[in-house]
Amino acid sequence: VQLQASGGGLVQPGGSLRLSCTASEFTLDYYDIGWFRQVPGKGREGVSCIKRGDGSTYYADSVKGRFTISKDNAKNTVYLQMNSLKPEDTAVYYCGTDVAYRCGKPDRWLEVWGQGTQVTVSS
Repeated sequence: VQLQASGGGLVQPGGSLRLSCTASEFTLDYYDIGWFRQVPGKGREGVSCIKRGDGSTYYADSVKGRFTISKDNAKNTVYLQMNSLKPEDTAVYYCGTDVAYRCGKPDRWLEVWGQGTQVTVSS
């Protein structure tokens, strides 16, 4: 099973980006899907999560009110809309999941990861 993450780039502070996470060989809606980010020298940090089925959403305090996670089941894709971006949002962003992953639980290493997409917020 594979995930493909895309949509990163260079944006000025206050700008917006939309990340996409698309699955091949499995149906995303059967899993809780998380977005994580990582900066050099630090561990992977959970940013947001969307639950299988009902689509309940979870956000880290640092992104609440600025980021929105959503899914399009017809496209088998989960999105992360990032608004009001700050320099401290600069990181490599990954989507991830596995059969035991649940939104709202402590971060841990997952079995399936997308390849990562770089987000740089700088003037």
